[in-house]
Amino acid sequence: QVHLVESGGGLVQSGGSTTLTCTASGRTFSDYAMGWFRQAPGEGREFVTCIDWSGGHTYYRDSVKGRFTVSRDNGAKTVYLQMNSLKPEDTAVYFCAAKETSNQGTILTLYRYDYWGPGTQVTVSS
Repeated sequence: QVHLVESGGGLVQSGGSTTLTCTASGRTFSDYAMGWFRQAPGEGREFVTCIDWSGGHTYYRDSVKGRFTVSRDNGAKTVYLQMNSLKPEDTAVYFCAAKETSNQGTILTLYRYDYWGPGTQVTVSS
C-alpha cells in the first residue's frame, strides 16, 4: 500500500507559476507510475499528466502541454508538478495518484490508478 500527500498550490495570479509536490510512504516508490489529476468545481476529475516508474516517459493532456512538467525523485519518494503560465481554467483541486506497473507506454494515461492523495487546491486569479 502507498500513502500519498500533496503540498503546494494556493492562490496564483494568471500567468504565474507554482509547483506541487506529492510525497509517498509505504512500498517501493519505483514500483509505481504516478499521475496527476484535477477536479474543477462542478466538474468531473480529469487526467493531467503521468510519469512512468523510471521518470523517462511522461504524458500530458493537450491543454497543459508546454506549460506543465512532471518529474520524480525515486530516492525521495516524491513526484513534482511544475505549472507555468497558469490560466484561470487551471483552477482545480489537484490530486496525485499511484499505479503499480512497469509499463511505460501511453496506456499509463488510461489506467485506473490505485492510490490517491487527498488533493491540494490551486486557484488562478484572472
